[in-house]
Amino acid sequence: MPHVDDQASIQRLTAWVHGRVQGVGFRWWTRSRALELGLVGSASNQRDGRVLVVAEGPRARCEDLLALLRSGESPGHVDTVVPRWEPARGRLAGFVER
Repeated sequence: MPHVDDQASIQRLTAWVHGRVQGVGFRWWTRSRALELGLVGSASNQRDGRVLVVAEGPRARCEDLLALLRSGESPGHVDTVVPRWEPARGRLAGFVER
């Protein structure tokens, strides 16, 4: 059986979500989807009206969360999502709303 380096596939997704995403249950919805996907991280309101989503886990699961954020199925209205990818830092536990 070939050896697969699971840690190499663990990524950090930082996604800036623009639109009407505060005060509509967006962070709660995001937390629920992330937990279903087995991700850790946070969703936090920003002063400028955006929501910052930080998630760590397998790249494919993070991509699934990104697709959900862009799907139009979330509460409120998402205009755009700006993602950034980097290696996981591994200091997160659970998924919290801030």
